[in-house]
Amino acid sequence: MILVTGSVQTRAETLAQALAISIEHVQRSRRESGCLSHDVSQDAQDPLRLLFVERWASQEALLAHFAVPESRAFAKALGGLAAARPTIEIYKAEGLELLP
Repeated sequence: MILVTGSVQTRAETLAQALAISIEHVQRSRRESGCLSHDVSQDAQDPLRLLFVERWASQEALLAHFAVPESRAFAKALGGLAAARPTIEIYKAEGLELLP
């Protein structure tokens, strides 16, 4: 599984628009092949910060997601609404069995 985390610090005047386009992006991304989950939330301690957590079935699925024109347009639009450069981190992860 591929785990993606990211965040963006918005400005007060761009928060509503950033949240709206983020929700639209998340809802669209959830319909893509290989998307296990895709979420956006507001930081409880800093409401101007949006947090993203995504889980993808494979690296190929994630690369296909990045290639979707709407994903590229979203990243560009979100960057334009940000107070600072958005962050993204990508991890290869495997589940662990819990011990009894």
